Amino acid sequence: MRRAVFEDEHEWFRETVREFASRELTPHREEHRESHSIPRKVWLKAGELGMLGVGIPEEHGGNGIDDFRFNAVMDEELSRASVAYGSAFGIHIDVVAPYLTELTTNEQRERWLPGFTSGEMITALGMTEPEAGSDLASLRTSARRDGDEWVIDGGKTFITNGSVADLAVVAARTGQGHSGISMFAVESDRPGFTRGEPLRKIGQHEASTSELFFQDVRVPADNLLGEVDRGFAYMMERLPQERLSCAFANLGHAAGVLDITLEYVKDRRAFGRSIGTFQNSRFALAEAATELDVGFAYADQCLVEHCAGRLSAIDAAKAKWWTSEIQNRIIDTCVQLHGGYGYMEEYEVARAWCDARVTKIWAGSNEIMKELIGRDLGLGEPRG
Repeated sequence: MRRAVFEDEHEWFRETVREFASRELTPHREEHRESHSIPRKVWLKAGELGMLGVGIPEEHGGNGIDDFRFNAVMDEELSRASVAYGSAFGIHIDVVAPYLTELTTNEQRERWLPGFTSGEMITALGMTEPEAGSDLASLRTSARRDGDEWVIDGGKTFITNGSVADLAVVAARTGQGHSGISMFAVESDRPGFTRGEPLRKIGQHEASTSELFFQDVRVPADNLLGEVDRGFAYMMERLPQERLSCAFANLGHAAGVLDITLEYVKDRRAFGRSIGTFQNSRFALAEAATELDVGFAYADQCLVEHCAGRLSAIDAAKAKWWTSEIQNRIIDTCVQLHGGYGYMEEYEVARAWCDARVTKIWAGSNEIMKELIGRDLGLGEPRG
């Protein structure tokens, strides 16, 4: 059923993304899983199709349309193929793009955006550190001014696209406390910038995830994004969009696994009949389908608010934690309905189960999301 939030042009774009996934991603998943990355040629193909130019000014190769509904469509459809694909492309298009379009000068945009939109330049976001995940104000990576350059030292971990990125947007400490963080664009070929081997995750093997290390990495002063010491505010301003992106990826992933399971229960037989005809199967799948529809309804409403510039951090937090819970619950149900085969790695449902678990952790853990919502209800910690 077509959802009211989308218009014809969004549905045409959906077909483009779905066709891209069916040709360039799904048939090559094993190759991508083994290499822990998506090949450059796939990024270039996405660039040719205009997928990497959503929301990017036309003069830099983008479509020039400020409409996050296109992003939501892409998040959904790529995550139907695998939520790892939604993660890799989502970081580039939904998360890094705002830093490179909203906090940059004309010269910076001319330098970075053409490669960004063509797929010649893959990007990553360097926020998380070994001792600073959801608590971004505690990050330790530092940047000090030295003449016409900044010198960056420190490290980041759990960085999606980390081992393949050509440019990383890096949060670094330039002062004290919340107000002492700045954002920098750091090219991967700069001396002192290294990365670890792809991290051995339990899921999302198609997406490259690694540590980033900075040892006396020098970048020009004009690699600063925005103003000095405004980084924490910049991150907080852009987190709602990242969390909304997560919501559509979560739901798209769950929808894809539910479709696979519906076909499985129709074909799989036990006790002389299709297991889909058992009441328990019907009830379980009815609950899953309903939860999915309700999740999409809320995410779509958040999308309307975001496109109008009204999405609050609290509503984005609700969308992020709720859809990740729904996703994990639906996929767990799907594993159960597959029986023993659902625990076999070669079955898509088993992989999806592993892939989904991290969504309750990243982009701010679900516990942090609930804390934000609780405080908004006037339930702060007691003083005394």
